[in-house]
Amino acid sequence: MKALGSRYSFYAGFLVGTLTLYVFLRQMWFERSFSSRQSNGLDKLDYQRELEEERKVWKKERSALFNLNHPHHKGEDSRMADELYKKVRILCWVMTGPSNLEKKARHVKSTWSRHCNVVVFMSSVDDPDFPTVGLGTKEGRDQLYWKTIRAFHYAYEHHAHEADWFLKADDDTYVIVDNLRWVLANRTPDEPIYFGRRFKPYTKQGYMSGGAGYVLSKEALRRFVEGFKNKVCTHTTSVEDLAMGQCMEKVGVQAGDSRDTLHRETFQPFVPEQHLTAKFPKSFWYWSYCYYPISEGPNCCSDLSVSFHYVDASLMYLLEYYAYHLRAFGYRYRYQPPAPLGYNIEDSAGSWDAAEGGGTKALASQEKEKGEGEDPSRTDKRQDANLPPAADKGPPAVPLGKQE
Repeated sequence: MKALGSRYSFYAGFLVGTLTLYVFLRQMWFERSFSSRQSNGLDKLDYQRELEEERKVWKKERSALFNLNHPHHKGEDSRMADELYKKVRILCWVMTGPSNLEKKARHVKSTWSRHCNVVVFMSSVDDPDFPTVGLGTKEGRDQLYWKTIRAFHYAYEHHAHEADWFLKADDDTYVIVDNLRWVLANRTPDEPIYFGRRFKPYTKQGYMSGGAGYVLSKEALRRFVEGFKNKVCTHTTSVEDLAMGQCMEKVGVQAGDSRDTLHRETFQPFVPEQHLTAKFPKSFWYWSYCYYPISEGPNCCSDLSVSFHYVDASLMYLLEYYAYHLRAFGYRYRYQPPAPLGYNIEDSAGSWDAAEGGGTKALASQEKEKGEGEDPSRTDKRQDANLPPAADKGPPAVPLGKQE
């Protein structure tokens, strides 16, 4: 009898434990299900808000985004930027892929690309919702030049009449498009020329770093497309920026000097931290690749820098804030570059008086400061900084037989 009573007690305890566990798990499932439905509701609400914001900024047409308004802050004197926005029309095409749309391209779409006149995201497959243009390629580093070839052909065939300059940028590149307009303002799109961070190996006139981005004039783009039609240019190597430079040289497109009037670089192949605080070892590839002398520290980069590379999602928004929001009170910018030729907005002298009568004096003063400023050798005395991971990424090796 004792054994039978123990068995009944065991079964009763087991049944009660099972029912208790069932009730507990059911409650957990209900809470998670409710939370999930609530979260999905919030996600949908956020997505709807994001779509509403996009509709205010973009007009979607033929897998391209056309900027409805040149974005700037209310109450801000943006007359010069607004005029350049109309006169220097830039199509920005961004190289991306299906796996990067949410991780990277979405943040490009929400930040710097809003300052382009036209934006096209180039991928291996079409995505009408984002939208992206499907180029019919595979993904991977060995596909970069194929994507570049097809992307520029697409831009020429579909948008040649809607822009004067055609910028290629990666989905981890941040571009200050208004500064790019200043670089291009005194040029004409009829010139066979392109600009970027100029490297020097393997081609006579050098070539532009792919990571920092580069911009082609309309004439340069036309010659690039024609070069493939008449077989002057071919897919010589998967090293995209070098292959691009080789083709540009063959079709007579000049590698332009994008430095500012103080000879400081505007296109930067690394993040700002890298250029400002790190000290590159002399064995680092960067020293032998840069076409112009390298300056380390604060003099590395122009006050009107155009681009930075290896920029993650959070840094995109940080750079957008630094470029368009942050100001130090009580200062007039130390660097007063000459205003673009033909700039004719009245009463602009308050902020750009160095561009007219005082322009020559200001420029001479800046050149003098450059000569008497910080001795580049002093940077050697600074304590070496650890190189962020981006610095370890050198340009891909050039295949044998492809060096020209």
